[in-house]
Amino acid sequence: MNRNQIEGNWEQIKGNVQKAWGKLTNDDLDVIEGDRKRLAGKLQERYGIAEEEAEKQIRDWNDRV
Repeated sequence: MNRNQIEGNWEQIKGNVQKAWGKLTNDDLDVIEGDRKRLAGKLQERYGIAEEEAEKQIRDWNDRV
């Protein structure tokens, strides 16, 4: 799924994102709005991981979706 598809279908995808990263709150998801950089930032914040790890997790998740 590419960036435009994620941003365009964010309302439908939010549930999958929250299943993958349960520490993300509804408020976090509202702030992210389908933006990959915002998602990576929130993952870093909530999980205490480096930017590279956040990007890897997003890529891995994206490959499964």
